Amino acid sequence: MENAPITFGLMALLAILMIVAAISDLRSRSISNGLNATIALLAIPFWIAGGMAVWPDMAVQFGAAFAVFLVFAGLFAIGAMGGGDVKMIGGVMLWIPLNLFLETLTVMAIGGGILSAAMLIHSKIRPSDKVIEVPYGVAIAASGLWALHQQYLNHFQSIA
Repeated sequence: MENAPITFGLMALLAILMIVAAISDLRSRSISNGLNATIALLAIPFWIAGGMAVWPDMAVQFGAAFAVFLVFAGLFAIGAMGGGDVKMIGGVMLWIPLNLFLETLTVMAIGGGILSAAMLIHSKIRPSDKVIEVPYGVAIAASGLWALHQQYLNHFQSIA
């Protein structure tokens, strides 16, 4: 891959942005629109550096990520997720190879379940009148990091 330094640099930047989003979600239970927009927009140079064709590759990648975004926007509409989390999922999924979509969403769901259980246990140990808000950005970031590792940094893929 002739653009490998650019591709890996963009992946490193994505990793940093996801970690920043997770920390922000932990601290304030919010993820800024600017951070989510940056994650989403940087997918375009990542696609170009990776050699994706505009049609059909980029279009299919965008369509699949948008479909995931719409599903989670439905969860937002019923109050099951925060808006920043939904935008982060849409942005991160722009980077995830199609063959890892389901696995990434599964890792995200497991991470979210673990976070929810931890928040429930914490609320039982230290009761509060505050509504429990799960920092789902942590699960999104963890699943995004996992997927990038699986696709681009796992040199043992051929063994499995």
